[in-house]
Amino acid sequence: MAEAGGVMGLSELAEQLDLPTPTLHRLIRTLVARGYVRQLPSRKYALGTRLIRLGEVASQLTGNWARPLLAELVAKLGETANMATLDGDMVAYVAQVPSPHPMRMFTEVGRRVFAHSTGVGKAILASLPEAQVRTIVGRTGLPAQTGRTITDVDALLSELSAIRERGFAVDDGEQELGVRCYAVVVPNASVHTAISISGPGIRVDPALGDKAVPLLQAAAERLAAELAVPESD
Repeated sequence: MAEAGGVMGLSELAEQLDLPTPTLHRLIRTLVARGYVRQLPSRKYALGTRLIRLGEVASQLTGNWARPLLAELVAKLGETANMATLDGDMVAYVAQVPSPHPMRMFTEVGRRVFAHSTGVGKAILASLPEAQVRTIVGRTGLPAQTGRTITDVDALLSELSAIRERGFAVDDGEQELGVRCYAVVVPNASVHTAISISGPGIRVDPALGDKAVPLLQAAAERLAAELAVPESD
């Protein structure tokens, strides 16, 4: 349901889960009764409010164990390190360790942003099938955060293809003018996740990017061991 934007009809759920309708009815009734799912007037089902607290606790725990690794990146690169996950159709920051510089990039943990205008968001989108990307941006649109934001679907898809080929994403003033960000996806994570370093463009230049990308990729591999999807029997 979350991957579908949080709302699905019973027939859609049955098709995705390959479950008999009576079994699915029983499961849905239990989830509705416990507040994890709610039924809409349209008779479709949406994620329920009980999940908010679970998500908050999970995000806090994820941020807690990821923070030492982000701190290592800050120590080596001198710029703010971030971790973000796909949250519905948006990207949410779940952990951050700030740069020691007085002038630095800062965002609140828990803040949700559009995926197409951020380094972490584009890194995550590049790891998804094109059809899913089109669905996400079809719901959110491609609003311009700055004059540098990608606002055309085909241009975005071309950028995502380039990200897959080179192995990292760059946000060059697309979310906030004067801020540059280098980001990589965490491979095989159970929740779509990316990490990044970001800061003023005068410091976070291509030379720093050349140094940062291998360190980000190594950190992402370490995180992947913790966030990997368990193999099915």
